[in-house]
Amino acid sequence: MWLKDSSVGRKFVMALSGAALVLFLLFHGCMNLALVFSEEAYNTICRVLGANWYAVIGSLGIAFLILVHFCYGLYLTIQNRAARGNDRYAVRGKKEGVTWESENMLVLGFTILGFLCLHLYNFWFKMQFAELTGIETGAFDPQNGAAYVKALFTTPVSGQIYCVLYLVWFVVLWLHLNHGVGSAMTSMGLNNLKWQKRVRVISTVVATIVILPFTIVVLYYLGMGIGMLCAA
Repeated sequence: MWLKDSSVGRKFVMALSGAALVLFLLFHGCMNLALVFSEEAYNTICRVLGANWYAVIGSLGIAFLILVHFCYGLYLTIQNRAARGNDRYAVRGKKEGVTWESENMLVLGFTILGFLCLHLYNFWFKMQFAELTGIETGAFDPQNGAAYVKALFTTPVSGQIYCVLYLVWFVVLWLHLNHGVGSAMTSMGLNNLKWQKRVRVISTVVATIVILPFTIVVLYYLGMGIGMLCAA
């Protein structure tokens, strides 16, 4: 099959699934940004996107995209390493135009997945899953997501640790997106000399726009938590 057996086909799947995940992240980040301005607005969004059939279908769709993106990325990495053979062990200088993240996308991918498991436990399991099943997963109202997020990120010491962990995750995700968006654009045909610099700039801008809302929210609660510590 072309999408499985062709290198171009596999890169196309990576690009398409990656683009869909970037759009999801952008939407998710904008939704989270409501926390900074109005907790009521955030809770309203959560109710709309919470325990209902279309939210479940959406969650399953995102999980499928992540699985496809990761599996194809792992497959491409294994194939590339096998194709290089012993050459990958040779000591050589850094190639021009080759970034650190482009050579470590697999490491970045595994790191992102590790943090994703923590994120799903903290939010999907304790919010959407709890609301869907009626099973108590914590001492809070799953319909009051804003209060839960605030408690998670501002509780003395543990909240600050969570904030730092999430900020590290965002840096890793930014590096992944900074290379991934450019790689997707190249796979879609924008790989001539005229577009090389433009692709790098666009990739950096897109990665920054996607990660910025998440970062603002965590920094907001980090400042709040530190203020509570100082006032105690």
